[in-house]
Amino acid sequence: MALATRTERRPSPAAALWRSTVGKKAVMAVTGVAMLLFLVGHMLGNLKIFFGSPEFNAYAAWLRTIGEPVLHYGWFLWLMRLGLVAAVVLHGVAAYQLSRRDRAARPARYAHRRRRASYATRTMRWGGVILALFIVWHILDLTTLTVNPRGQAHHPYENIVADFRNWYADVFYIVAMLALGLHIRHGFWSAAQTLGANNARRDRALKALANALALLLTCGFIAVPVAVMTGVVS
Repeated sequence: MALATRTERRPSPAAALWRSTVGKKAVMAVTGVAMLLFLVGHMLGNLKIFFGSPEFNAYAAWLRTIGEPVLHYGWFLWLMRLGLVAAVVLHGVAAYQLSRRDRAARPARYAHRRRRASYATRTMRWGGVILALFIVWHILDLTTLTVNPRGQAHHPYENIVADFRNWYADVFYIVAMLALGLHIRHGFWSAAQTLGANNARRDRALKALANALALLLTCGFIAVPVAVMTGVVS
């Protein structure tokens, strides 16, 4: 009696890559680099607030015209937001699944607890949670203007100033930016290792670059709420 044989469907190369540990690390590295580039541009744009309301509001209006006439007004920003959401989701899911695999690979606890990683490494998990909550709040605050105390469309300068006059917004923003700095410091180094950019000669330079980027972005973002709190921007 002949036995029916089933032909197993092989996963596509993309699915096979995603299922592998190397593939998940590569996804984390690529999405991390994409988000880092966005953060650099976003920080530079935020710093235009120091040039006053007319220039900052004009800059915000210009962002909505990028891609015209091929794209309609505001489409570029929404395409960028969708891309960022996809990057954040892929980054977070890959990180969670890699963490589960790491735990499954060594279910027994170490007999002697050791500090096996830096402070930034040990806080990546809760830092990611803080950043996820911050992203939700940031969208509701300055994109949809749902929770912004002023909430006036086409007046981003005034909305930001009104926002950072509240101490709780300042505290949440600064804590999130400190978590972001730690995340960038460790994530940049991890991405360099995954993408094969590091070696014995480059290690010191890459670590210095990771520290410099983390410090620059943290200080750049925090400068805005501090300037509003101190009256430099009003």
